[in-house]
Amino acid sequence: MATMAGLRRLVRRKLRPVVPGPQLRGAQVELLQIIESQPGIGIAPAGRALHLAASSVSTLVNQLMDLGMVVRETAPGDRRVAQLWLTEAARHRLRAWRQARAELIASGVAGLPAAERQALVRGLPALRALLAALDATEQR
Repeated sequence: MATMAGLRRLVRRKLRPVVPGPQLRGAQVELLQIIESQPGIGIAPAGRALHLAASSVSTLVNQLMDLGMVVRETAPGDRRVAQLWLTEAARHRLRAWRQARAELIASGVAGLPAAERQALVRGLPALRALLAALDATEQR
C-alpha cells in the first residue's frame, strides 16, 4: 500500500506543472472521474463510490464549483436531490491529466528491464481482483 500511495503521490507531483488549470487534490480528481463516468450522479451515490461521507463529498463539490469544474443542479423529479455535472474545463482537465499520466508512466515503464515490465503486467489482474474482493466486502 505504501508503494502504491507513493506512486500516486509522485505521479501527481510530476504532473502538476504540465496539466493546465488549478492544482487539484487527489480526492477532487477522483470525484471528477466519478462524475465523468456517471453524469448527473448525486452526492450520496458519489460518496458511496468514493467511500466518503456525503458531507465530505459536498465539501469537495463546493470546492470544485468554486474552481469552475462542477455544476450542481436540482434533480427534476426531487428538489431535495442534487445532480452533478462536469464543466468543459473539467473535461479538458481530465483529458490532459490522462494524456500526461499515460506519457509519464509509459516513459517509466519503458526504462524498466523486460522482466520487470512483464511482472507488472502479470500483477495487474491480481490487484484488480483484490480491489473487487475488498469492495465486495464493503458492499455487504
